[in-house]
Amino acid sequence: MNAYVPGDITIAIAVGAILAATLLVGFGITRIPSLVTARCSAWLLVCGGVTGLERLTATQPAGFRMVALIAVLLYAMKSVVVVESRRAGSPMPLVTWFCFAGLWVGMRPTLFSGVPGPRQEGAAALIRQGIVRLLIGCVFVAVAWMIWTPPQDSLRGSGQTVLATAFLLPGISLIAHFGLFNIVAGIWRQLGAKCRPLFRAPLLSKSLTEFWGQRWNMAFSEMTAIGVFRPLKGRIGPGPATAVAFLFSGLLHELAISVPVKAGFGLPLLYFAMHAVAMFIERRLERAGRPIHRKVWLGRLWTAGWLVIPLPILFHLAFLRGCVWPLVSGNSL
Repeated sequence: MNAYVPGDITIAIAVGAILAATLLVGFGITRIPSLVTARCSAWLLVCGGVTGLERLTATQPAGFRMVALIAVLLYAMKSVVVVESRRAGSPMPLVTWFCFAGLWVGMRPTLFSGVPGPRQEGAAALIRQGIVRLLIGCVFVAVAWMIWTPPQDSLRGSGQTVLATAFLLPGISLIAHFGLFNIVAGIWRQLGAKCRPLFRAPLLSKSLTEFWGQRWNMAFSEMTAIGVFRPLKGRIGPGPATAVAFLFSGLLHELAISVPVKAGFGLPLLYFAMHAVAMFIERRLERAGRPIHRKVWLGRLWTAGWLVIPLPILFHLAFLRGCVWPLVSGNSL
C-alpha cells in the first residue's frame, strides 16, 4: 500500500486544499450568468486543476497521484455538468452543490433537487446489496493476496501473477463500483435524492453500445453526454459528437491510468478508439437489419470479446505495477 501513501505530508495537505478550492471555485462558476463565460471557466478549472495537481504530485507514489488526479477531475467536471444542466432549473444552492459535487460520483445534478426530502423507494435494499458486494470483493482481494508473491520481471506472464490479477481486478471493482457506490446511492436515496446504481448488471450487455451507454459507469456516460455530446451535437452533428465524446472518455482514462505512472501513454486511448470502431460496426449492422444483439449469445460473446481480449491495452503493465499490484504486494513494482 506504500504506493498510496504520500511521501510528503505538506503535499498531501496541499492536495486537500486544492480539492476544497476546486469545489468552492466550481460553485462560483455555476453562478456566472453568461453561459459562454461559465462554460469556458468550467473547462479552465478542469484543465488547471488537473495540470496543477499533476505537477504538484510529480514526485509522489503512483497510487497517491492516481487518487488525487481522479478526485480533482471529478470535482472540476461537476462544474461543467451543472453549467450545461442549469437551464433545466434554478441555480443549485450551496448545500446542494456540496452534496452533489463533493459526496456523489454521478453526474446528474437534477437528482439532488429534492434533498433533503422524502425517502426514495429501495434505499435500504440498495445499501444491503452494496454491503454484500463489498464483502464479496474483499474475499476476492484476500484470495489475490494469498496467491500473490512479489513478481519479478521474469514472472510477468506467470500463471501465479495472472491468477492473482484475475482475482484482484474484479475484487477492486466489487468493492468500489458495486459496493461503496451502491451504499452511497442508498444513503442518498434515504435523504431524498433520486440516485441509482452507476453500474447496472454489465454482464447482461448484448452489445458495446448497451454496455457503455446503459450499464457500465453511468457517471462517465452522464458526464460525456452532458458536458461534451450535447454542446457539440448541434454544431457538428450527432455522429461526430458521439465520436468526440467517446475519445474524451479515452483521454480521461489516460489521466487516471497512464499519467499517474508516467508510462503507457496512448494505450487507454487506443482501447477506447477500438471500441468506437466496434460500436460503429454495431450501428451499421443494425441499420442493415442484422443487429449484433438479435442472438443473445452472439451479442454477449461479441461484447465480452471486445472488452476482455484487449484489456491489457487499457490496464497496461506500468499501471498494474504502479497502482494495482501494490494493493497486495505493499510496494510499487
